[in-house]
Amino acid sequence: MLFPIEPAVFDLVMSIHGTLSRIQVKTTTHYSKNGWLISVGRRPYSIRKDSPLIPYDPDFIDYFFIIDGDLSLYLIPSRAIAGRVTLLLRTYKRYIVGNASGLLGSDAHPPR
Repeated sequence: MLFPIEPAVFDLVMSIHGTLSRIQVKTTTHYSKNGWLISVGRRPYSIRKDSPLIPYDPDFIDYFFIIDGDLSLYLIPSRAIAGRVTLLLRTYKRYIVGNASGLLGSDAHPPR
C-alpha cells in the first residue's frame, strides 16, 4: 500500500489483481428511508467549501473504497459511478467486499 506524500486526487495506491490502482476512500453515516447515501464528489482545491461538487475523473481514480454506517466495505470501480457525485449504496451491493464490524468485537453493530 502506498500513500501520496503531497496532495493528490487519490488517498492511497494498492495492488489489485496485480495492477497498481489509485483509490479514493469515503465514509458515510447518512441513512435515508432508501438506504445509505454517500457523497463521492469533490470540490476543486481553490474553490469555496459551499461550491457544487464535481465528479472525480476516472482517468485519475481507479476505485472508490467506501465504508457505510453498517460497516459494509465497498470497492467500486470509478467507471461504475459514471460521473455521479452522490450514490445510494444499495444500488452497488455487488461491490461489497466485506464488513468491518468484526474488528469492533462480536456484538458490535452500529445503531441506525
